[in-house]
Amino acid sequence: MRFVEINIEGVLISPFVPLMVLAFAITMGLRVIAVEFGWMRHVWHPALLEFSVFLIVLTATVLIFGNLRIYN
Repeated sequence: MRFVEINIEGVLISPFVPLMVLAFAITMGLRVIAVEFGWMRHVWHPALLEFSVFLIVLTATVLIFGNLRIYN
């Protein structure tokens, strides 16, 4: 995936936006699973956990779809 702006009717959208939407959808799926299994009852601050998981998933999606090379 090339990181170039997406042109929608003359409005330039950052290429980061679709990755954020994808990361949000994955995070909500993981949240549903955690609530279903009762894991969220053992969390001290659920909102902080969800935000942290979102950041981890977002980082993973950027690394996967951005073809970033960590190692030379």
